[in-house]
Amino acid sequence: MSGSLFLIPAPLGDSPVEAVIPSEAIEKIKTLSCFVVENERSARRYLIKLGTHIPIDRMEFMILDKNTSPEESETYLNPLEENRDIGIITEAGVPGVADPGATIVKLAHRKGVRVVPLVGPSSILLALMGSGLNGQNFAFNGYLPIPLKDRISRIKLLEAKSMQYSQSQIFMEAPYRNQKLLHDLISHCRPETDLCLATDLTLPSEFIKTQQIRDWKKQVPNINKRPTIFILQG
Repeated sequence: MSGSLFLIPAPLGDSPVEAVIPSEAIEKIKTLSCFVVENERSARRYLIKLGTHIPIDRMEFMILDKNTSPEESETYLNPLEENRDIGIITEAGVPGVADPGATIVKLAHRKGVRVVPLVGPSSILLALMGSGLNGQNFAFNGYLPIPLKDRISRIKLLEAKSMQYSQSQIFMEAPYRNQKLLHDLISHCRPETDLCLATDLTLPSEFIKTQQIRDWKKQVPNINKRPTIFILQG
C-alpha cells in the first residue's frame, strides 16, 4: 500500500477552526478526498468550514460507528492500494483517543501503512495541563459506570489508586450526566482530595479550576450539558 493514513483533529466546540488547528494541518486536510468518519453530516460541515480544494460531492465517506462490522472496517483501507491518502475525522478532539478511529489505526499498522497524526486539540491533555495535578503519572479512565452503586465503587477505587500511586485519575461523562457525576464526587470523596473540572475547553466559556472537595461543596458550579474533563488526585 502506498497511500498514508492521516489522523485529523477537530475543534472541541464551535470555535474558529484556525484558532485550534494549525495551518499546516489545515492545508493537508484540504488535499484529501477519502475519509473515515463517525458522522458524515458533521464531517461534511467541518470540511466545508475548512474550505477544501476538492468539491464535497466528489469525496468518499466511510462510516465508522457502533454499527460498523469488523468485516466492513477491514475494507476501509482499500483506497490506499490506489495510492490515495485517507483521513480519519473524529467528532471532536483527536482521532484514536476516546474515539473509535483507533481500530482503523491498528489495522493500518498491521498492514504496514504509514500513519500520520496531525496536531490538534486534545481535551484530555489540555485539562491535565491546566489542572496543576500530577502530569508525570496519570491515567485516563474513559467513562465511569452509570449504575449508582457501580459508579460510587469506581470513584472510591480511583481515589484510592490516586493516593497509592500519586497518580492523576482522568475521566469524563456524557455532558447531560455531568452534574450528577459532580454530585457523586463531592458526596463520596475525601474532603482533602483534589478535583479539577475542565469545562468547555478552547471555547469562550472555558472554565478550569482545581480545588479540594471540601471547597467544591461550598459552591457547586453548573456544568450540565457542558463538555467536561474530570481529574481526581487524593
